[in-house]
Amino acid sequence: MSASVVFPTRRRHASQYIALGLLAFTGTMMFTSNSIAGGSAAPSSFVALDGNREAVLVGLGILLGVYALIITEYVHRTLAAALGGLLAVLALAYYTPADAGVVFSLGAVTTLIDWETIGLLLGMMVMVGILSHTGLFEWFAVQAYKQSGGSVWTLVVILCSVTAVLSAFLDNVTTMLLLTPVTIQLAKVLDLKPIPILISEVLFSNIGGAATMIGDPPNIMIGSGLSATAIEKAGYPDLMSAGVTFNDFIIEMAPGILMTIVPSFMFIKWFYAEEFSGTRVRDIAELESKYGIKDAAMLKVSGTILFLVVLNFFLHPITHIAVSWIALVGAVLMLLATDRHELEAPLEHVEWTTLLFFAGLFVLVHALGYMGVIKFIGDYVTKGIEMFGTSADGDVVRLAAAILIILWVSAIASAFIDNIPYTATMIPVVMQIADKLNIELGPLIWALAFGACLGGNGTLIGASANVVTAGMSEEAGYPISFNEFFKAGFPIMILTTAIVSVYMMLVYVVGADGGATVWKLVCVGITMFGIIWQLARGRSKGKSFADALVDNDSDAFMDLAESAVDKIKSIASSEE
Repeated sequence: MSASVVFPTRRRHASQYIALGLLAFTGTMMFTSNSIAGGSAAPSSFVALDGNREAVLVGLGILLGVYALIITEYVHRTLAAALGGLLAVLALAYYTPADAGVVFSLGAVTTLIDWETIGLLLGMMVMVGILSHTGLFEWFAVQAYKQSGGSVWTLVVILCSVTAVLSAFLDNVTTMLLLTPVTIQLAKVLDLKPIPILISEVLFSNIGGAATMIGDPPNIMIGSGLSATAIEKAGYPDLMSAGVTFNDFIIEMAPGILMTIVPSFMFIKWFYAEEFSGTRVRDIAELESKYGIKDAAMLKVSGTILFLVVLNFFLHPITHIAVSWIALVGAVLMLLATDRHELEAPLEHVEWTTLLFFAGLFVLVHALGYMGVIKFIGDYVTKGIEMFGTSADGDVVRLAAAILIILWVSAIASAFIDNIPYTATMIPVVMQIADKLNIELGPLIWALAFGACLGGNGTLIGASANVVTAGMSEEAGYPISFNEFFKAGFPIMILTTAIVSVYMMLVYVVGADGGATVWKLVCVGITMFGIIWQLARGRSKGKSFADALVDNDSDAFMDLAESAVDKIKSIASSEE
């Protein structure tokens, strides 16, 4: 009698077949392509495939395919990024000439990853994990609720305002790492949907982070790559006078960002009108006793270390110590200072899927850069600018076109290509455009900075803060879909970029002949007057501060317009 083993049948997801096919394809490439070497080989520098149009088209196809997978959520975004990175490396290996001497070992491929960003995220995640056990986040949530008076919209305004300010003077990734647990806990206590609040916060984190050099990773990269010293090293000594400093970011970008705050709040209030309405009444004494500080001693130690980490972030322009090292050293010190024999608890807040997503995305975009995809985009940007005006020095039309094209291309591209690798690629392109077309470099730098930072709001994968927030929210049981973020984020990106376009035209085009400072003061003055007038008008109607901030007089305006039309008609009829 023979025995037989029956295996249970199970329907396989299409992604499993994709993974199986990818493994087979990888194995085939390993044996058929002499460009791919074993892991024991030493890493070698990659070469740019200039002029290979087929490689560019293949790269564009890979990029569009990856984003199609992410948008449709056919597979997890981390798997989509890993798939795209692997395909991009295989394509790069295929098109790289055999005599180029490039070895595609695992060590070489890892050089495509931006380890500065990975290190920063890892260090901050560990520190947030430790702080979460002190009860700090729960305490802050209760304090925010106390200040709101129970109003949901007031609470949202408080959280978003705190997020924007912290993002400007800390950085938006760290801010969202700190505030996401607070928001989720607060939403649970108040029986609110956390996802709309988290999306609103991350949108304001990108807006607020754009105001300073250390607020957003693209600004950190621009401040380093477009300083006077960096411009000289890049081979453009004539452009050194346009090199940027820490204070330049506040002077040039903060006024434009200030102009976007109230319109952004008004859109959020309108978009989430149902979710952000009403009140939530809770016993504050009970909340304070239930969600107070759990470990005051640990909070003092870890809080001191976090303060020193943040202080060193501020001192980065002076010390030039990489922010990743600051975060990692702070994480190690915090681990040693708390419980050196227990690592599971503090490491449980590390979003490994988020880190893997970034790794795959960096490999994808940088490999496509070597294939010529980013240069292809940059060349078309240059050609688009060349269509306007003449090459004469100081041509206003060409300057305006350059600002608007770089601003909007950066915003839209950053929405669909993570703004960190995009910014890294566009920094030399901006210097090339300024040198080749004889255009002032300064306005182009700020157009790139505004576009990259504000464009990060366009999609879920547009900025690091978005991805980090989505990862932590998913870990807590509240997954944020690509489409859900897109519906709120993309209109905000269009709105804020349009406002900044007006600001840049006034300051750098109308005020090109020495009037830039005056126009900045005018923009700030009008914005502040508008905010004060808006608040005063709303408060006169008995509304709270938060409701007055977004007071909409569209009905009153329509009534006024109708009465004016009726009056005109009556005057016309009386004359007849």
